[in-house]
Amino acid sequence: MPTGKSAVPKFAKVTAPTDGQPIKIVGNKRVVPDNPIIPVIEGDGTGRDIMKASRRVIDAAVQKAFGGQKRIVWFDVYAGENALRFYDDILPADTIKAIKTYVVALKGPLTTPIGGGFRSLNVSMRQILNLYACVRPVKYYSGVPAPVKRPEAMDIVIFRENTEDVYAGIEWAKGTKEAKAVIKFLTSKMKVKIRSDSGIGIKPMSVTGTQRLVRKAIQYAIDHNRPTITLVHKGNIMKYTEGAFRDWGYALAKKEFGKETITETEVTEKFGGQTPAGKILIRDRIADSMFQQVLLRPDDYDVVVTPNLNGDYLSDACAAQIGGLGMAPGANIGDHIALFEATHGTAPKYADKDMINPGSVILSAVMMLEYLGWPQAGQLIEKAIEKTIAEKIVTYDLARQMEGAQKVGTAAYADRIIFNL
Repeated sequence: MPTGKSAVPKFAKVTAPTDGQPIKIVGNKRVVPDNPIIPVIEGDGTGRDIMKASRRVIDAAVQKAFGGQKRIVWFDVYAGENALRFYDDILPADTIKAIKTYVVALKGPLTTPIGGGFRSLNVSMRQILNLYACVRPVKYYSGVPAPVKRPEAMDIVIFRENTEDVYAGIEWAKGTKEAKAVIKFLTSKMKVKIRSDSGIGIKPMSVTGTQRLVRKAIQYAIDHNRPTITLVHKGNIMKYTEGAFRDWGYALAKKEFGKETITETEVTEKFGGQTPAGKILIRDRIADSMFQQVLLRPDDYDVVVTPNLNGDYLSDACAAQIGGLGMAPGANIGDHIALFEATHGTAPKYADKDMINPGSVILSAVMMLEYLGWPQAGQLIEKAIEKTIAEKIVTYDLARQMEGAQKVGTAAYADRIIFNL
C-alpha cells in the first residue's frame, strides 16, 4: 500500500499534494515509492483535451496492473500560455522547482512562436533542467495507417543531444551591433568571408555534451538487448563539430564500454563481417545517407545517436513512417530528472474540440511508467491501444486514413482504451 506522508515543499502559487511522496535519488539510483508525486503540465491548445484523456488512461492502467498497491499522485503545475493565468511568467520558478523536487514529470504541448517573441519553452526547459538526452522510441503499432510498405520494420530508439548544436540559441539578428561585432572579428581576425547583411549563429558541440549522451545510449542498448548503435552526423562537412561528435562517441565507447561494444571496422577486419556473440555493434552514418537508410533498411537500426538538429529531423521523419506524431512518444532525460512529453505541437485550431489523438502523450506515459519501474502498466496500455486500433475505433487523424473506421473524439478514444485494458 502507499507509504506515509513526507514533508511538503512550499511553492509560491501552487500547493503540492500531501498524499504522495517524492522520488528519491539514493546512491545514483532512483527510489520510487508506491505513491510518487508526478508534476503534470497540461499544455497549451489541444493539451487541455489530450492530457485529461491521457491521465485517465494512465490511472486506469496502474490500477489494473497493481490492484491499488501503486498509484500516481498528480501535481498540476503550469507553463506556456496556461501559466499566465496564475503568474506573470510563461515558465514560472514553481514549475522548475516542482520538476527538480519530484524528478519525473509529464507534459503536454507548449506554444512555440516563430520569429519574434519568447524562445521555445521546450528548449528552455531542457537547458534549465539539463535534460541532455531527447529519447524517441519509434515503432509501429499494428493497424495504424502508414505511408510505407513495411512500417513494421521500423523499431528504433533515437537518442538526440538536447542542449547544444544550433539549438543552444546563440545567435544575433542581421544588422545588430552584436552581429556586426562578430562579423568584424571573423573577417578581420579569422580571415573568414561573411556577407555584412548576415544574421549570425554559433554551433557549439562539446566532448562533455556528446559523451554523456553516448554513455546513456550505450547503457540503454545494454539494458534493452539492442544489438546495434549508430552515430549519425554530418562530419564529412562539419569536421570539428559533427565529425568530433562521431570521434568522441567512439572514444567513449572504447574507454567505458570496451567489453560490451565493437566497431564496424573491427567486425569487418577481424570477424569477417559477423558481430561476435554478446557484443553490441557501434558504427556511424552520414546524416543525409541515414535519412535514406531509415526508408530503405529501417530494420538494420536499433539505437541511433545524433546531434541536436539532425535528431530533430530524423525522429520526425521516422515517426511519419509509423503513422505520424500522434503515435510518437518522447522524453527529455538528464542524469535522473525526466520530462515525458507529447512530440507534436499545440494545434490551436483543434483546441477544446475533443478531436485530437492523445496517443503521443499516452505512449510517452508508457515510457514514464517504464522509467518508474512499472512496465506492467505500460504494457497493458500498449496492448489496449493496439486492440482499439484493430477495432477501428479511432480519432479523426487515423479514421480519415482507414476504411470502415468509427471516428470518435479524444475522450471516447480514451474510454475505449480503458475498456480494452
